[in-house]
Amino acid sequence: MNKVLQYLVKLSLLLVLPAVVACTVSYKFTGASIDYTKVKTISMAQFQNRAPYQWAPMATMLNEALNDAFVQQTKLQQVTRGGDLHLDGEITAYDQFNKSISSDGYSSMVQLKLTVNVRFTNNTNHDEDFERNFSATRDFDASQSLDSVQEDLVTQMIKEIVDAIFNAAVANW
Repeated sequence: MNKVLQYLVKLSLLLVLPAVVACTVSYKFTGASIDYTKVKTISMAQFQNRAPYQWAPMATMLNEALNDAFVQQTKLQQVTRGGDLHLDGEITAYDQFNKSISSDGYSSMVQLKLTVNVRFTNNTNHDEDFERNFSATRDFDASQSLDSVQEDLVTQMIKEIVDAIFNAAVANW
């Protein structure tokens, strides 16, 4: 009986071990799922601020955040034009709205909203191309001036939008 048990253990190891070795799991903590054998470069046009209401540093902040995301989270080489992947677009809206009214009839909360239109082209697989709007909002107390909270809130909204653009463009999961 012992010999039969030993034989079954050895046989099961011989059958299971190759299957375990053959199966690999790949974790990518960046979220990017890029086939680097096909996609090697990315080109990004400078996103312009075309919103009716403007804050001067916003376009630069967005462009730098987009570049940083793709440099830090992918192995793609940035090229000036003709990349395997291409991003372009513009800031289309930057607005503030009264979100809630206090008992005295004045605004108590203000909502700031940023919208970016993005055109993404995957020159190795045009089924993944898209044009879409990405938006983010942040609320602030109406007793604060926009000037006092604007840089922090815009930075937060840009990070949220850049993460969404990155995931839509290269996460594919």
